[in-house]
Amino acid sequence: MKIIFTVVSILCFAITTNAQQQATDSLEGNKVVLDEVFVSAIRVTKATPVTFSNLTKEQIKPRNLGQDIPILMNFLPSVVTTSDAGAGVGYTGIRVRGSDATRVNVTINGIPYNDSESHGTFWVNMPDFASSTESLQLQRGVGSSTNGAGAFGASLNVLTDAVSQDAYAQISSSIGSFKTLRNTLKFSTGLLNDQIEISGRLSQINSDGYIDRATSDLESYFLQAAYKDDNTLIKAILFGGHEVTYQSWNGIDAATLRDDRTFNFSGIYTDENGATQFYDREEDNYKQNHAQLLWNETLNENWKTNLALHYTKGRGYFEQFKEDDDFNTYGFTPINVDEEEVNSTDVIRRRWLDNDFYGTVFSANYRKEKVDLILGGGWNKYNGDHFGEVIWARYASTSNIRDRYYDDNSTKTDFNIFSKLNYNLNDHWSLFGDLQYRTVGYQANGDKTGIVDDTFNFFNPKAGITFDLNLNNNFYFSYAVANREPNRNDYESGDPKPEKLNDFELGWRYVSNTLQLNTNVYYMGYKDQLVLTGDIDDVGDYLRANVPESYRMGLELDLAVKINNKLTVRPNIAVSRNKINDFILDRDNLITNLGDTNIAFSPSVIAGNILTFKPKENLQFSIFSKYVGEQYLSNTDTEASKLNDYFTNDLNAMYEIQLNSFFKSIVFSALVNNIFNEKYESNGYTYLNSWDEVSSFEVQGYYPQAGTNFLVGATLNF
Repeated sequence: MKIIFTVVSILCFAITTNAQQQATDSLEGNKVVLDEVFVSAIRVTKATPVTFSNLTKEQIKPRNLGQDIPILMNFLPSVVTTSDAGAGVGYTGIRVRGSDATRVNVTINGIPYNDSESHGTFWVNMPDFASSTESLQLQRGVGSSTNGAGAFGASLNVLTDAVSQDAYAQISSSIGSFKTLRNTLKFSTGLLNDQIEISGRLSQINSDGYIDRATSDLESYFLQAAYKDDNTLIKAILFGGHEVTYQSWNGIDAATLRDDRTFNFSGIYTDENGATQFYDREEDNYKQNHAQLLWNETLNENWKTNLALHYTKGRGYFEQFKEDDDFNTYGFTPINVDEEEVNSTDVIRRRWLDNDFYGTVFSANYRKEKVDLILGGGWNKYNGDHFGEVIWARYASTSNIRDRYYDDNSTKTDFNIFSKLNYNLNDHWSLFGDLQYRTVGYQANGDKTGIVDDTFNFFNPKAGITFDLNLNNNFYFSYAVANREPNRNDYESGDPKPEKLNDFELGWRYVSNTLQLNTNVYYMGYKDQLVLTGDIDDVGDYLRANVPESYRMGLELDLAVKINNKLTVRPNIAVSRNKINDFILDRDNLITNLGDTNIAFSPSVIAGNILTFKPKENLQFSIFSKYVGEQYLSNTDTEASKLNDYFTNDLNAMYEIQLNSFFKSIVFSALVNNIFNEKYESNGYTYLNSWDEVSSFEVQGYYPQAGTNFLVGATLNF
């Protein structure tokens, strides 16, 4: 309540002191720059009745010292982030309004990025991608129609580096806690003959991680060629990465958390002398490469078109030491050793993914006077091979080299078309309509999925209204429907149903020369929502199950106040209620109605603040604060499954020296995370062993995050 009172007090004070000031900014939003045409079909502005936040390259720059994009988004409203290795490098995750990354639709330049089968987003495959990001937009709720899997918590659209008018080169290096080291090289030719630009980036990041042996060895690249004239903009982009990370997805139990927060169970085994050992290559090793061809054409003063072709190749494995594993797992037949039957063995195995994803997305935009119409869609296909190999076994039975103990394949096709219309009735009122048809075909034959041959047809209508009271005040209301197919892991639990969401958003935006306010209330009603159960599978993926009726409702406040020319403050808060109606628990042949329970991983309070002080134009200090309320790791509301609340603060500084020499400038950056050394866990999982009237619930895993740690860096611009 103290947090709510503080934010509301700041809000009331700021609006009172600014209400009589003449606005220097309007609610029309920034004009579209050259490269934003590639995302104009799926991004929204303040003229659209959608709840959103923008994050620009300049806002990312002071903190961009090697951590993943989810960590850099941590201070946006309703966002919760986590890191397996505990320090923001390696595997990281994001939740928005309690919805995990599998329910956040991600596009890069309008092209789908979510994995087609798991629906997850693995930023570890694109390390240092923030260094090639021009801007990003996070639409909370259903948002507007986009390409890829349906949005059930949010949509995140990333726009990569814009065309640079001038040539430049840049070298960045940063070092920090846990032997973290990042080196980045960027360049651009500038516009040659005012038409052609070539630019690129190479990055390498290494870190030992906060968690024991949670090392990361990451490499990435970004290469872009662009052509433009008065009516045409074409970009050919290649980017990708190679990650090798020691596994840290197992978490630790409560006793270990208390005694040894950084302990990592991955790779543990007992040698012949009874001593505890750790396999040195218990690692994830994956490469992913992306190719995009983007073409925007201005046909006349009213029509513009976008066409994109894309291809993604991913291949890699995770390697494991398995102690005393059953022969049946690998199709081995029992053998006799010293006249005793042997039917288990120590093995080292690799579980492979080899996948291809390709397709096209397209749109046409018509603008004239009161009408802004977008017609668009996309067709994409995924083909994935899943197979396992035993690369060493103490007892190999009758197996042969490179035998596959499982060999599965899956394919998925995804086609959608949509139309969006903004129509201005007059100077104050505008109407918004958005219709999308999406069809998905999924075939699989795996141990987790079983034999799957499903086709889904979804119709997703959206409508809203916007009222501009004046240049300062804007109000909106929207209603949106979203449907979404199950992911690969959902089939592991049986016969999952697709889920449906009805999303209502009511908002008010206020803009003046010293204040910006976004506030909204929302209600998200679900049918057959696939909620996280709290349990994970053997590779750290969370499992889900359908619940017939559930909802999320809340209030979000996002404020930016320019107190004076040197001091700004950006608080935000989200207060929510997230419930399953009449949750039925079926366990140990005992069916129990637990009534209305909290949805797992859905804290009722999330708050953040950014306080920035600029004593000089080239010097700034910022304090980033984040509060995440307590949350449950299951849907049963047991005390044992509760994850404690936490409050962290980071200190960030940036100093730029302008030079009139070979170097244009040198930028020094420093980031101290968790300055008060808060001991907290941002994530976890549970496993329900049994259930009775007393209830028996065992918490299996926590993911501790690092205490006080730092990163410092320097960037040379020339």
